[in-house]
Amino acid sequence: MSISAKQVKELRDETGAGMMDCKKALTHTNGDLEKAVDYLRKKGIKSASSKFGRKASNGLIASYIHLNGKVGVLLEINCETDFVAKTSDFNELAKNITLQIAASNPKYITREEIPEEVIKKEKEVYYGQSENLNKPQKVLDNIVEGKLNKFYKEICLLEQEYIRDPENTVNNLVLEAIAKLKENIVVKRFVRFQLGE
Repeated sequence: MSISAKQVKELRDETGAGMMDCKKALTHTNGDLEKAVDYLRKKGIKSASSKFGRKASNGLIASYIHLNGKVGVLLEINCETDFVAKTSDFNELAKNITLQIAASNPKYITREEIPEEVIKKEKEVYYGQSENLNKPQKVLDNIVEGKLNKFYKEICLLEQEYIRDPENTVNNLVLEAIAKLKENIVVKRFVRFQLGE
């Protein structure tokens, strides 16, 4: 099947991917635009992970005020160059993450930031909830591990379901931006204020 320049342009406009990548995706999916978008997203997320080690020392501080001034968020998000920091895609990502923080109230960016005593306390609670189940220790350990993973998804920003697309995580949102902008992007820190807290 031959792929037209019009199809390539349409896919490029929708995804921001390079022309050759668009042509390859359309060829791979027999000209199906929707499948080509998915193909590029999957490919982009894989290639984005190779950029993780690169230094991200530019970026911006994004802010968001919600509910008539009752909730506010400040976010530092970094990228490699000042050029990317000024792009609409990067600013849109920062805005979406501040909305996520306002709505979902994460406590940490990643699970690695959670203090050991917090994890220990959670495990004690989960083991306490499971002790009357009369299950072997290995099964109890698996139950506690499952509950702990659910806990991480609630309190770790990058593991949360993205509020605008629950099929996606915030981490995938960042990976997609890395793939599109071709630079490492790091969510450095955030603070969420809520009136009365």
